[in-house]
Amino acid sequence: MEHPLNILERYWNYTAFRPEQEAIINSVLEGEDTFVLLPTGGGKSLCFQIPALIKPGICIVISPLVALMKDQVKQLTDKGIKAMALTSGIDYNQLDTLLDNCIYGNYKFLYLSPERLQQELVQDRIKQMPVNLIAVDEAHCISQWGSDFRPAYKNIALLRQIQPSVNVVALTASAKPEVVNDIVTELDFINPKIFKHSFLRTNLAYMVFHEDDKYYRIETILKKYKASSIIYVRNRKATLELSAFLNSRNISATFYHGGLPNMEKDANMKTWIDNQKQVMVATNAFGMGIDKPDVKTVIHINLPDSIESYFQEAGRAGRNGEKAFAVILKNNSDAQLVKNQFLNVLPTVDFVKQVYRKLCNYFQISFGEGEYQTFDFDFNTFCKTYNFNQTLTYNALLLLDRNSVITLSKQFKNKVQVQFIISSNAIFNYLETHPDLTIIVKSILRMYGGVFDNITKVDLFKIAEKASVNEQQVKQALMQLEKDGIIVLNLAKTDAQITFIEPREDEKTINRIASIIEQQNKLKQDQVAAMLDYIENESVCKSSQLLEYFGETNTKPCGICSVCIKTPKKSKPQNTGNLRNQIIELLETGDKSSRQLIEHLHCTDNELKTVLNLLLEHHIISITPTNTYKLSHL
Repeated sequence: MEHPLNILERYWNYTAFRPEQEAIINSVLEGEDTFVLLPTGGGKSLCFQIPALIKPGICIVISPLVALMKDQVKQLTDKGIKAMALTSGIDYNQLDTLLDNCIYGNYKFLYLSPERLQQELVQDRIKQMPVNLIAVDEAHCISQWGSDFRPAYKNIALLRQIQPSVNVVALTASAKPEVVNDIVTELDFINPKIFKHSFLRTNLAYMVFHEDDKYYRIETILKKYKASSIIYVRNRKATLELSAFLNSRNISATFYHGGLPNMEKDANMKTWIDNQKQVMVATNAFGMGIDKPDVKTVIHINLPDSIESYFQEAGRAGRNGEKAFAVILKNNSDAQLVKNQFLNVLPTVDFVKQVYRKLCNYFQISFGEGEYQTFDFDFNTFCKTYNFNQTLTYNALLLLDRNSVITLSKQFKNKVQVQFIISSNAIFNYLETHPDLTIIVKSILRMYGGVFDNITKVDLFKIAEKASVNEQQVKQALMQLEKDGIIVLNLAKTDAQITFIEPREDEKTINRIASIIEQQNKLKQDQVAAMLDYIENESVCKSSQLLEYFGETNTKPCGICSVCIKTPKKSKPQNTGNLRNQIIELLETGDKSSRQLIEHLHCTDNELKTVLNLLLEHHIISITPTNTYKLSHL
């Protein structure tokens, strides 16, 4: 058997494992059922990928996220490792062929959603596969106490019946003690080996600051620490606004959100990864697969919905072991905003029933039918058709997705069909008078041989790539060709796809998951309450608060968080005297605002306010009508 280090070096170019990785890999290789709880960035995927590469056969990976599956498959394929993902939208014949490839094609990894596992065809083929390991990624989804509970995850135990001699490794980045116990029970682990790496990050200072002017505070932080940073914001519009503001202040920034075209996402990501831009301003769509070790600061300008998601996002700072900062900026309106965003939009059971019934009607699905049918879905049109609130409706669809009633695929795409309706000679005559369309037309002709004979589905992205233009230019060229009578064009736009997982049964369908919906709503309320407690608690070390949330006890103050650094120092009176003199010296050169003063002083906001109040009380300084400070005339 090849040594794990050899595999690590050959495919990943690393010469040593991170803490716990080697012990976990050895446990898996020894055939033990293994539970892995490692924080974000701890290298969980290697814990199943390396054993699977060492042992003969194929590893089956259960994952709830289509994007994560595709990302991991791409990474493996780029290394020359055969891997595939069975996502939604694959028809029966194609599925049959792909599963045969897994049996006979020497594949090493098969990624499945838990819903796919429910299909008889998939189960039958897995029986025939030489399975060497079963990996359950995002394993917290199996627990009803987990933040992303998916009932379909409970069916993973089927794999133990289909392949009874194969061991299982379950992996997650954030799980409270009751979730860990649930996972071990649900997966029927026998004498499990449990690896729980402490969530303690000694180099990461967790900061919570009350700040009325958040943009100003961000500017001062980023100018003080001129290193790679991430700022998380609430929505797409805010990514554009804040990145533009930072650039206007000579702080180089780019942005990232789920609605960007893939080419723009990749380009923006690359400039940040390569340190051509200091700051990435992003929504929570940013993060999957990000392993940039030199991130100095992660700033949240809005409150996250849970400690779990905050810990994962904050944990992207300081992975190189150097001092780093995870900062939350809050103000008086944030508590209400987070309740409006995450609690006031929780759909009731009755509303979920209504959305499901209208969804079935929208796609004309008869009672008892619809299983594994896939449809292009225009979300905005659907909401307008039934006068539904968009946010509530979207959350209802997410509930249906998580509870395996539907699969909601959210990637934006254009489905484009083209047929040339004039001869090739006529086309080239046309291009002589329209030279700007030449490269796009020639690219289409070379890529799609039957485009003269049949209406042909074309890929705008691939055409744009071949012609070295962007997708919008290709789209405009096609519209021009249609207008000039050169082609027939069918340009259908869709922002999602929906696959119905089970037959339509209306009330019965939703009644089966009603208690789960109510429990998940209660869990979300508890998570928001925990987040609000965290930002308001100024008496307990921030690091200790986070560790205790995840079940770690007997924690010690970190000494570097926003609570710990407020601990009074014995030398305070002397520092106050020095600060008093420094303020007077600065004001002798002219009136100054508190911001201007703190830019020249080595002190905290609270220290400055204390000394300013003392100077005001003794009439040494006064406040001008423009809210600046000046020396009083004695």
